[in-house]
Amino acid sequence: MKKFESRKLEMPESPYRDLEFLESLEGRTLRILSEYVWPMARLEKLKVESTVLFLGSAKASPGSSDSVLHKYYWEAEELAYLITKWALNLKPKGRKYVVCTGGGPGIMEAANRGAVRAGGKTIGMNISLPQPQMPNPYITPELNFTFHYFFMRKFWLMYKAKAVIAFPGGFGTLDEFFEILTLLQTGKVSRKEVILILYGKDYWDKVINFQALVDFKAIMAEDLQLFTVCSSPEETFSLLKKKLPKMT
Repeated sequence: MKKFESRKLEMPESPYRDLEFLESLEGRTLRILSEYVWPMARLEKLKVESTVLFLGSAKASPGSSDSVLHKYYWEAEELAYLITKWALNLKPKGRKYVVCTGGGPGIMEAANRGAVRAGGKTIGMNISLPQPQMPNPYITPELNFTFHYFFMRKFWLMYKAKAVIAFPGGFGTLDEFFEILTLLQTGKVSRKEVILILYGKDYWDKVINFQALVDFKAIMAEDLQLFTVCSSPEETFSLLKKKLPKMT
Protein backbone atom coordinates (compact mmCIF):
# COMPACT_ATOMS: atom_id res chain seq x y z
CA MET A 1 0.00 0.00 0.00
CA LYS A 2 1.33 3.42 -1.02
CA LYS A 3 2.18 5.65 1.91
CA PHE A 4 1.19 9.32 1.99
CA GLU A 5 2.90 11.98 3.99
CA SER A 6 0.74 13.83 6.43
CA ARG A 7 0.57 17.52 5.55
CA LYS A 8 -0.61 20.39 7.63
CA LEU A 9 -2.81 22.66 5.51
CA GLU A 10 -3.50 26.29 6.21
CA MET A 11 -7.07 27.51 6.33
CA PRO A 12 -7.94 28.86 2.84
CA GLU A 13 -9.31 32.34 2.35
CA SER A 14 -13.08 32.68 2.31
CA PRO A 15 -14.30 33.28 -1.28
CA TYR A 16 -15.41 36.84 -0.50
CA ARG A 17 -11.82 37.65 0.52
CA ASP A 18 -10.26 36.05 -2.55
CA LEU A 19 -9.53 39.04 -4.83
CA GLU A 20 -8.35 36.81 -7.68
CA PHE A 21 -11.72 35.07 -7.68
CA LEU A 22 -13.73 38.25 -7.23
CA GLU A 23 -11.98 39.88 -10.19
CA SER A 24 -12.40 36.81 -12.40
CA LEU A 25 -15.06 36.12 -15.02
CA GLU A 26 -16.75 33.74 -12.59
CA GLY A 27 -16.93 36.48 -9.98
CA ARG A 28 -18.71 38.95 -12.25
CA THR A 29 -22.17 38.20 -10.82
CA LEU A 30 -20.92 39.05 -7.34
CA ARG A 31 -19.33 42.28 -8.57
CA ILE A 32 -22.59 43.32 -10.19
CA LEU A 33 -24.53 42.40 -7.06
CA SER A 34 -22.15 44.42 -4.89
CA GLU A 35 -22.82 47.51 -7.04
CA TYR A 36 -26.52 47.01 -6.34
CA VAL A 37 -26.36 46.29 -2.60
CA TRP A 38 -23.56 48.68 -1.59
CA PRO A 39 -25.27 51.94 -2.70
CA MET A 40 -28.58 50.72 -1.29
CA ALA A 41 -27.04 50.19 2.14
CA ARG A 42 -25.22 53.53 2.05
CA LEU A 43 -28.28 55.54 0.99
CA GLU A 44 -30.48 53.83 3.56
CA LYS A 45 -27.93 54.48 6.31
CA LEU A 46 -27.89 58.19 5.44
CA LYS A 47 -31.70 58.19 5.08
CA VAL A 48 -31.80 59.58 1.53
CA GLU A 49 -35.45 59.24 0.50
CA SER A 50 -35.39 60.85 -2.93
CA THR A 51 -33.12 62.78 -5.29
CA VAL A 52 -33.11 65.37 -8.05
CA LEU A 53 -30.76 64.20 -10.78
CA PHE A 54 -28.70 66.64 -12.83
CA LEU A 55 -27.34 65.51 -16.20
CA GLY A 56 -25.06 67.58 -18.44
CA SER A 57 -21.70 68.14 -20.05
CA ALA A 58 -18.48 67.44 -18.20
CA LYS A 59 -16.91 70.15 -20.41
CA ALA A 60 -18.86 73.10 -19.02
CA SER A 61 -16.32 75.30 -17.25
CA PRO A 62 -16.90 77.78 -14.40
CA GLY A 63 -14.06 80.05 -15.46
CA SER A 64 -14.06 80.24 -19.26
CA SER A 65 -16.66 82.79 -20.32
CA ASP A 66 -15.69 82.20 -23.96
CA SER A 67 -17.26 78.73 -23.82
CA VAL A 68 -20.83 78.38 -25.08
CA LEU A 69 -21.49 76.08 -22.12
CA HIS A 70 -20.12 78.51 -19.53
CA LYS A 71 -23.45 80.05 -18.61
CA TYR A 72 -25.03 76.64 -18.09
CA TYR A 73 -22.49 75.83 -15.38
CA TRP A 74 -23.63 78.75 -13.27
CA GLU A 75 -27.31 78.21 -14.03
CA ALA A 76 -26.98 74.58 -12.87
CA GLU A 77 -25.21 75.80 -9.72
CA GLU A 78 -27.99 78.28 -8.98
CA LEU A 79 -30.78 75.78 -9.65
CA ALA A 80 -29.18 73.18 -7.36
CA TYR A 81 -28.85 75.87 -4.70
CA LEU A 82 -32.54 76.82 -4.97
CA ILE A 83 -33.71 73.19 -4.83
CA THR A 84 -31.51 72.30 -1.87
CA LYS A 85 -32.34 75.43 0.14
CA TRP A 86 -36.04 74.71 -0.33
CA ALA A 87 -35.72 70.98 0.37
CA LEU A 88 -33.83 71.55 3.63
CA ASN A 89 -36.95 73.16 5.07
CA LEU A 90 -39.08 70.12 4.31
CA LYS A 91 -39.68 67.24 6.70
CA PRO A 92 -37.89 64.98 7.26
CA LYS A 93 -35.06 67.52 7.03
CA GLY A 94 -32.45 66.87 4.37
CA ARG A 95 -33.84 63.54 3.18
CA LYS A 96 -35.92 64.59 0.18
CA TYR A 97 -34.79 65.87 -3.22
CA VAL A 98 -31.08 65.50 -2.50
CA VAL A 99 -29.10 66.76 -5.51
CA CYS A 100 -27.45 63.86 -7.33
CA THR A 101 -24.99 63.90 -10.25
CA GLY A 102 -22.63 61.66 -12.16
CA GLY A 103 -19.87 62.90 -9.87
CA GLY A 104 -17.53 64.45 -12.44
CA PRO A 105 -16.68 68.00 -13.57
CA GLY A 106 -18.74 70.49 -15.57
CA ILE A 107 -22.50 70.53 -14.99
CA MET A 108 -22.10 67.73 -12.45
CA GLU A 109 -19.66 69.77 -10.40
CA ALA A 110 -21.90 72.83 -10.69
CA ALA A 111 -24.93 71.01 -9.27
CA ASN A 112 -22.98 69.50 -6.37
CA ARG A 113 -21.47 72.93 -5.75
CA GLY A 114 -24.85 74.65 -5.58
CA ALA A 115 -26.16 72.07 -3.12
CA VAL A 116 -23.15 72.60 -0.86
CA ARG A 117 -23.63 76.38 -1.02
CA ALA A 118 -27.16 75.85 0.29
CA GLY A 119 -25.82 73.75 3.18
CA GLY A 120 -27.09 70.37 1.99
CA LYS A 121 -25.64 66.95 1.38
CA THR A 122 -25.13 65.99 -2.24
CA ILE A 123 -24.48 62.75 -4.14
CA GLY A 124 -21.89 61.91 -6.80
CA MET A 125 -22.09 58.61 -8.71
CA ASN A 126 -18.91 58.33 -10.71
CA ILE A 127 -17.83 55.72 -13.26
CA SER A 128 -14.41 54.09 -13.62
CA LEU A 129 -13.07 54.78 -17.11
CA PRO A 130 -9.77 54.12 -18.94
CA GLN A 131 -9.11 57.85 -18.52
CA PRO A 132 -10.25 58.38 -14.93
CA GLN A 133 -12.98 60.94 -14.22
CA MET A 134 -12.08 62.18 -10.77
CA PRO A 135 -14.86 63.04 -8.31
CA ASN A 136 -15.46 66.76 -8.01
CA PRO A 137 -14.65 68.33 -4.61
CA TYR A 138 -18.24 69.27 -3.74
CA ILE A 139 -19.61 65.75 -3.25
CA THR A 140 -20.48 64.78 0.32
CA PRO A 141 -17.72 62.24 1.17
CA GLU A 142 -20.05 59.52 2.46
CA LEU A 143 -22.20 59.93 -0.69
CA ASN A 144 -19.27 59.58 -3.09
CA PHE A 145 -19.78 56.43 -5.21
CA THR A 146 -17.78 54.82 -8.00
CA PHE A 147 -19.23 52.19 -10.34
CA HIS A 148 -17.56 49.83 -12.77
CA TYR A 149 -20.71 48.88 -14.66
CA PHE A 150 -22.51 51.61 -16.58
CA PHE A 151 -25.89 49.90 -16.25
CA MET A 152 -25.62 49.72 -12.46
CA ARG A 153 -24.62 53.38 -12.32
CA LYS A 154 -27.61 54.30 -14.50
CA PHE A 155 -29.90 52.27 -12.26
CA TRP A 156 -28.81 54.14 -9.15
CA LEU A 157 -28.78 57.54 -10.84
CA MET A 158 -32.43 56.98 -11.68
CA TYR A 159 -33.74 54.78 -8.86
CA LYS A 160 -34.43 57.46 -6.23
CA ALA A 161 -34.89 60.37 -8.65
CA LYS A 162 -38.16 62.29 -8.48
CA ALA A 163 -36.92 64.76 -11.09
CA VAL A 164 -34.29 64.55 -13.83
CA ILE A 165 -32.88 67.74 -15.35
CA ALA A 166 -30.87 67.33 -18.54
CA PHE A 167 -28.63 70.34 -19.10
CA PRO A 168 -26.75 70.78 -22.41
CA GLY A 169 -24.34 67.93 -22.96
CA GLY A 170 -22.90 65.40 -25.38
CA PHE A 171 -23.20 61.68 -26.00
CA GLY A 172 -23.39 60.74 -22.31
CA THR A 173 -26.14 63.25 -21.59
CA LEU A 174 -28.08 62.20 -24.69
CA ASP A 175 -27.74 58.54 -23.74
CA GLU A 176 -29.04 59.09 -20.22
CA PHE A 177 -31.82 61.47 -21.27
CA PHE A 178 -33.17 59.18 -23.99
CA GLU A 179 -32.98 56.12 -21.77
CA ILE A 180 -35.14 57.85 -19.15
CA LEU A 181 -37.43 59.18 -21.89
CA THR A 182 -37.87 55.63 -23.22
CA LEU A 183 -38.74 54.34 -19.76
CA LEU A 184 -41.45 56.99 -19.53
CA GLN A 185 -42.71 56.35 -23.06
CA THR A 186 -43.01 52.60 -22.48
CA GLY A 187 -44.57 52.98 -19.05
CA LYS A 188 -41.71 51.24 -17.23
CA VAL A 189 -41.52 54.44 -15.21
CA SER A 190 -44.73 56.35 -14.55
CA ARG A 191 -45.07 60.05 -15.25
CA LYS A 192 -46.50 60.21 -11.72
CA GLU A 193 -43.12 59.05 -10.40
CA VAL A 194 -40.63 61.37 -12.08
CA ILE A 195 -40.47 64.79 -13.75
CA LEU A 196 -38.21 65.01 -16.81
CA ILE A 197 -36.88 68.45 -17.76
CA LEU A 198 -34.78 69.44 -20.76
CA TYR A 199 -32.89 72.56 -19.78
CA GLY A 200 -31.77 75.17 -22.33
CA LYS A 201 -34.19 75.61 -25.24
CA ASP A 202 -31.69 77.38 -27.51
CA TYR A 203 -29.21 74.53 -27.18
CA TRP A 204 -31.60 71.62 -27.54
CA ASP A 205 -33.54 73.16 -30.44
CA LYS A 206 -30.29 73.12 -32.42
CA VAL A 207 -29.23 69.64 -31.32
CA ILE A 208 -32.50 67.66 -31.61
CA ASN A 209 -35.45 68.11 -33.94
CA PHE A 210 -38.16 66.44 -31.91
CA GLN A 211 -40.90 67.62 -34.25
CA ALA A 212 -39.24 65.73 -37.10
CA LEU A 213 -39.73 62.51 -35.13
CA VAL A 214 -43.44 63.28 -34.99
CA ASP A 215 -43.58 64.26 -38.67
CA PHE A 216 -41.95 60.97 -39.68
CA LYS A 217 -44.38 59.16 -37.36
CA ALA A 218 -41.49 57.68 -35.40
CA ILE A 219 -43.19 58.87 -32.20
CA MET A 220 -46.65 60.09 -31.29
CA ALA A 221 -47.29 63.80 -30.88
CA GLU A 222 -48.26 63.21 -27.25
CA ASP A 223 -44.82 61.74 -26.58
CA LEU A 224 -43.51 65.30 -26.60
CA GLN A 225 -45.47 65.83 -23.40
CA LEU A 226 -43.21 63.37 -21.57
CA PHE A 227 -40.73 66.14 -20.83
CA THR A 228 -40.80 69.89 -20.21
CA VAL A 229 -38.37 72.43 -21.65
CA CYS A 230 -37.11 75.13 -19.29
CA SER A 231 -34.50 77.84 -19.78
CA SER A 232 -33.83 79.54 -16.46
CA PRO A 233 -33.16 78.43 -12.88
CA GLU A 234 -36.17 80.37 -11.63
CA GLU A 235 -38.55 78.86 -14.18
CA THR A 236 -37.28 75.34 -13.50
CA PHE A 237 -37.39 75.72 -9.72
CA SER A 238 -40.93 77.11 -9.86
CA LEU A 239 -42.05 74.06 -11.84
CA LEU A 240 -40.33 71.62 -9.50
CA LYS A 241 -41.59 73.33 -6.35
CA LYS A 242 -45.13 73.02 -7.68
CA LYS A 243 -44.93 69.45 -8.98
CA LEU A 244 -42.52 67.58 -6.72
CA PRO A 245 -44.82 67.42 -3.66
CA LYS A 246 -47.43 65.71 -5.88
CA MET A 247 -45.11 62.92 -7.04
CA THR A 248 -45.83 59.43 -5.71
